[in-house]
Amino acid sequence: MKTTTLLPCALVISALFFLSGIANAQERLKRADSFFGIHFDFHAGPDCTEVGKNTTPEMINTIIDLVQPDYLQCDCKGHAGYTSYPTKAGNQVPGYVGDPLRVWRDVTAARGVGLYMHYSGVWDSRAIELHPDWAAIDGAGNPNKNMTSVFGPYVDELLIPQLRELAGEYQVDGIWVDGECWATMPDYGERAQKLFRETTGIETIPRGPGDAHWFEWMQFHREAFRSYMRHYVAAVRSQYPAFQVCGNWAFTDHMPEPVSVAVDFLSGDYSPNDSVNSARYSGRFLVHQGVPWDLMAWSFSYNPHPRQQKTAVQLKREAAVVLALGGGFQAYFTQNRDGSVRLNEMDVMAEVAKFARERQPYCFRSIQIPQVAVLYSTDAYQRNAPGLFARYGDNEKLRGVLQCLLELQYSVDVVTEHTLGRNLERFPMIVVPEWNDLQPTFRDDLVRYVENGGKLFVIGPETTALFTDVFGDDITKTESVVVKSRGRGEAAFLPASIGQEYARTGSEGIRKIVNETAKKLFPEPKAEVTGSQWVDVSVSQLGDKLTVHLVNTSGNHRDAGIIEEIEPVGPLQIVIRCDDKPQRIMLQPEGKACDFEFADGKATLTVDSVPVYSILVVE
Repeated sequence: MKTTTLLPCALVISALFFLSGIANAQERLKRADSFFGIHFDFHAGPDCTEVGKNTTPEMINTIIDLVQPDYLQCDCKGHAGYTSYPTKAGNQVPGYVGDPLRVWRDVTAARGVGLYMHYSGVWDSRAIELHPDWAAIDGAGNPNKNMTSVFGPYVDELLIPQLRELAGEYQVDGIWVDGECWATMPDYGERAQKLFRETTGIETIPRGPGDAHWFEWMQFHREAFRSYMRHYVAAVRSQYPAFQVCGNWAFTDHMPEPVSVAVDFLSGDYSPNDSVNSARYSGRFLVHQGVPWDLMAWSFSYNPHPRQQKTAVQLKREAAVVLALGGGFQAYFTQNRDGSVRLNEMDVMAEVAKFARERQPYCFRSIQIPQVAVLYSTDAYQRNAPGLFARYGDNEKLRGVLQCLLELQYSVDVVTEHTLGRNLERFPMIVVPEWNDLQPTFRDDLVRYVENGGKLFVIGPETTALFTDVFGDDITKTESVVVKSRGRGEAAFLPASIGQEYARTGSEGIRKIVNETAKKLFPEPKAEVTGSQWVDVSVSQLGDKLTVHLVNTSGNHRDAGIIEEIEPVGPLQIVIRCDDKPQRIMLQPEGKACDFEFADGKATLTVDSVPVYSILVVE
């Protein structure tokens, strides 16, 4: 390994921080309490011969001074498998200038800023290059060049030692493990096959989705990933109990199941080019998982190629979609190949930070008030998924239905069987979008929900067919919506596939059909917003206050790449249903008291314009 030394001045500065930084560290927020951060990574490789050359206390202090983040998240090992800090556990880059991670830790500790590591887990190309037997094996018997086996020694011989090193020697606050659930693959290695046979009693190993026991094979691997994750979390926590862990996309919409690993927070980096749709989908799933969460925007787009920095107003809107749901926000910036940060890019992030902080008192940790639930069926997904865990491109039918409802200004949550639980009645309307099978017991729960007064909207021919024994065959023999009463409630059936088309075209015809049906089933939502279809509405509770979040989604944000400006939406006519007349309604963060009329349990007002994201606070 090539190693050089710091310039004398930088060495003295770093030494001073090392001697005084941790000892005099300011108290740092836990990730659960953190609202705003920055993510840096550069996936170091064999080309990196001077990592740390330009990583100075001045650079890190400048980032903190400009942005004032709650935490920084920086690279320590990317998908290539080379560490960007001088690890003693193995697989360093060819050369360092000093110890850059020590500089990051000393400065952030002294400033009271959390420090989390970007660490590539399952995906480690260098580990496999050095240890071919650590690779996952594909169905043809070939070792994968990038993905390690969750059944193999990689986790004990490299991953856990490095996490303990980061937690102990460097005292970093936690880890954001990349390349995890979404990088895990079915493993046809001898150990995996042996364990499958022992665990299930099934002797024949399936090779593809059409083979017998394919579902059992996939479920076996999903549990293997959970066990792998539990193992390394427990191993590092046994020595460093305060170390905070998150697996990128674990227990999110990419892994739609109950949280079964002791992670401290949930997170994921949403689509760089379809960011608004990606964030509005993932965020609405995360609000129900019961664990603190944030989402990460990419600060750049690959459209146009190769990449271009997004504008501040574009990132503000991408943040707004997340903040309106009560979550935390971070944005991703790449690092130079020596690990330093391009400080000229931080001006954009400083502007986004100011925007977010102005809204923090009115959004952070707000709790969604149940209105419309869209079902993400864990069981149906797992039985029909193309892979072990989801990617953003999956579930386009669900995402299209969600997008349609949002563009009709409904406040919508994405729920699973486990997040709905037995208390389905808390949602005035449940939408079941194009799942081709449901567990019989859950299907019966939905029928009881209707009988008890709920409003059910079933979309898709296969999904509609699951209810014919209760509501009659006629619900499948039409191209129109059929509404049936049962008990105290109603169920509407649209036996047509609409989600994928709406996701791709935004069809006005589909929006009209969905609007007419939803209004019949749920005519009195907590908040009604008219005047523009290009505003996402989220109704939530923050302390003793009702909040109505308005996010401007105008323009072509689906594939525009770089957005230079966003046209304001408005005026918007708004009706908010309240038990009692509000003392006042404030538009925040503008600090403007709104004129409103109150009659028959409804406060009626007008918001003249929403440039990007405004919040009505009802007191």
